[in-house]
Amino acid sequence: MLPPRLLWCDPRPIPPYNRQEPVTQIVRDPGFHEPGDDDDCTRFWYFCQAHDRVYRHEACGAGPHLVALHCEEHGPESMWPQPLMLMFPEGFDPLLSEEQLDWARAEWT
Repeated sequence: MLPPRLLWCDPRPIPPYNRQEPVTQIVRDPGFHEPGDDDDCTRFWYFCQAHDRVYRHEACGAGPHLVALHCEEHGPESMWPQPLMLMFPEGFDPLLSEEQLDWARAEWT
């Protein structure tokens, strides 16, 4: 139901005195592992593709970040839209339809 490639960037303005560059998260990508119920992965981290290194809030390089969830076993992995993303759906690229948003929100309840 969700598009094959889905990005999200927090649409709220960055607070003054916050030196964090814009962070775009890759929610889904056709080349990423699609997790299933039988996956029992336990070790994850975020990886900044823009700077080609582990992403640790403000410490992976200068400029905008393109961050993906990375699984130790599978590599880059698609993730489910998180609650913050669903609170600010205008940050999705491409934008989700009301039907897609309702479907994604229903999965959290």
